[in-house]
Amino acid sequence: QVQLVESGGGLVQAGGSLRLSCGASGRRFSLYNMGWFRQAPGKEREFVAAISWSGGSTYYTDSVKGRFTISRDNAKNTVYLQMNSLKPEDTAVYYCAAPRRATMTKNPSEYDYWGQGTQVTVSS
Repeated sequence: QVQLVESGGGLVQAGGSLRLSCGASGRRFSLYNMGWFRQAPGKEREFVAAISWSGGSTYYTDSVKGRFTISRDNAKNTVYLQMNSLKPEDTAVYYCAAPRRATMTKNPSEYDYWGQGTQVTVSS
């Protein structure tokens, strides 16, 4: 069982930066691949980025490549999402998630544990 808590969201102007954090409980955190998703009002939840259990592999959706960076610190049971050059279309609630299986899929239905989300609002 893994419990996830996101933080770091807020209001930022276009072109600005934010760093989201996702703290995890449980001694097995370092064994899980992790993912970040987002959901804008009226839209489906969409994949943003994923990272392998070791941090050695990462995977991004095309719209954030070159702007967002996912990383993790297993000693701190934390995964991060550094977001640079933010755009108004990045506005959404951001969620971190963990799958029981060793997958880095972009399909949210394959993730079993979810945080409560943190709001990111980018003004133009």
